[in-house]
Amino acid sequence: MSNEGVDDGRRRFLTAATSVVGAAGAAAVVWPFLASLKPSAKAQAAGAPVQADISKIEEGQQVTFVWRGSNIWVLRRSKDMIASLSQVTAQLSDPKCEQDQQPAYCKNETRSIKPEFLVMNGKCTHLGCSPSFKPDHPAPEIDANWLGGYFCPCHGSKYDLAGRVFNGMPAPLNMVVPPHRYVSDTVVVIGEDPTDAKKEAA
Repeated sequence: MSNEGVDDGRRRFLTAATSVVGAAGAAAVVWPFLASLKPSAKAQAAGAPVQADISKIEEGQQVTFVWRGSNIWVLRRSKDMIASLSQVTAQLSDPKCEQDQQPAYCKNETRSIKPEFLVMNGKCTHLGCSPSFKPDHPAPEIDANWLGGYFCPCHGSKYDLAGRVFNGMPAPLNMVVPPHRYVSDTVVVIGEDPTDAKKEAA
């Protein structure tokens, strides 16, 4: 077959154009597939872990993250806050965390992996209201011996700075500590157990 009279420049242009259209078509086919692999917002709300950057949380400050549609509080406790936990033990309903309100690796006085950081679901265990963070003391309007903690404005339940409920409150249990693990000193993953905890459970 003779190529006489065929414009090589035009041939190159048509070849390039066809390649571009083909690549665009392939991308159009692959993109929905790749997009389907990403967890949907509904799936994320159902329990996909959340990475929380805690590097900028100052001492005594609490920051809120969202996991499974719930507010998860991360409180960076000062040394005085941590020291207050042992001072209120006798006033608490479940000071040794015997009820299943936290993972086994947080079944301690601070209810945490790192004493400095408390990771906790921000719901009162009475009827699900959101307690107020009340770190300042004294606070006679809350309690004559208040050393800081959480106060639920709905029905008056009080918790210490580890989310442990005081005796005689409407709330029957300590606040919930969700599964979490640290991937670095500044990032905590909410919704996943530490690797060591997974091995122990297996």
